[in-house]
Amino acid sequence: MENQIVQNITDPAVLEQLYRSNPAIFTRAFQSVYPQISSEVTAKIWKERLAVSTTSWGSKGDWTLLAIIAAIAAFLMQLPDLFSISHDLYFPRNMSFIVIPGIGAYFAYKQGVGIRDLAWPLFILVASIVYINLLPEGSTTLLLTCLHIPILLWLAVGYIFAGNDSVKRMEFLRYHGDLVLMTEVIGLAGGLFTGLTLNLFKLIEIDIEDYYFRYLVLSILPSVPLFATFLVRQNASLVSKISPVIARIFTPIVTITLVLFLGAVIFTGKDPYNDREFLLVFNGILIGVMALILFSLGEATKVNASRVHQYFLFALALVAIIDNGIALSAIGYRLVEFGITPNRLVVLGSNALIMVHLMLVTKNLWGFLKGQTTIKEVEEGITSYLPIYAIWAAIVSFLFPLIFQFN
Repeated sequence: MENQIVQNITDPAVLEQLYRSNPAIFTRAFQSVYPQISSEVTAKIWKERLAVSTTSWGSKGDWTLLAIIAAIAAFLMQLPDLFSISHDLYFPRNMSFIVIPGIGAYFAYKQGVGIRDLAWPLFILVASIVYINLLPEGSTTLLLTCLHIPILLWLAVGYIFAGNDSVKRMEFLRYHGDLVLMTEVIGLAGGLFTGLTLNLFKLIEIDIEDYYFRYLVLSILPSVPLFATFLVRQNASLVSKISPVIARIFTPIVTITLVLFLGAVIFTGKDPYNDREFLLVFNGILIGVMALILFSLGEATKVNASRVHQYFLFALALVAIIDNGIALSAIGYRLVEFGITPNRLVVLGSNALIMVHLMLVTKNLWGFLKGQTTIKEVEEGITSYLPIYAIWAAIVSFLFPLIFQFN
């Protein structure tokens, strides 16, 4: 969208068409490229037009859909109590099916996705629901399936959002930062309301805490990401200025912290090869760093991105590659020394995928910093890898229980 705006800044008809196709994305893209085109009269007019836009609360159809999805989610959250199903049996297997499909349905509705394009996501959803609820209790592979099916479902939502369009895939990655921020805002508001409500009833000596959390909070909670999605997609300017600030602040902080952490590991003589708990925490940190890199890249590849931020991001990617190399060698050592288990194979495969992706992103980012790679090539290097994560998540979710005979 950014490139289309820049190329057509002197063509009001095309700009109007781009705006009407998706006001939220157009607004975000325009704000991103405005410093580059600020000398154009048309750009100044559009700046004023978008600046005075009021908050959009969507159409009646939007709210009808949101109400239906929220009602279904609330019913599914109360299902175990209605039919005397064990919470420990129900929620670990089915929680992702309560939260994620609603967001996918919203994207499909807003973007007019046809039933043929929804065939694969629907097949993945139905197959996942059936498969995970047929797996026997008490196996390591069940835990792995419970952890990886949400990843597979979320990437299916990404397919609904973007299809095979690399530009829209990048928009999907950028959406995550806005989603997290808006979800936190709604959560804070909900926490304030909860504290106020419980204390008001406590004043008149009525204890509603158990019922409040069991029925109201439990029913509403899974719909919070859905309403956060609705708000940020309808009003791109709500958090569009906050995400870049957070990315620019945390990228250098995390880079410096990770370098200091590596030095501390060497100084203290911590051994990831024989300390299983340390290795697990180490891998968790790596996943978090990878998520930050992908989130920050969405901001770093914008036309008006800070050069300092881009160099810090490159440094963070290099440090993450070093950390990942240590983790991979430690996992390989444990496989040889202690034998093959589902957990070790999954961690090895996941780290290998992340390592390849990190190296590809780092290579493209270095080329971009040297002026040898375009923004589009950097973004395609990020987004073209997403289907590989989906394939890996499907293998772990569906094939590992069969390969290891549900052990």
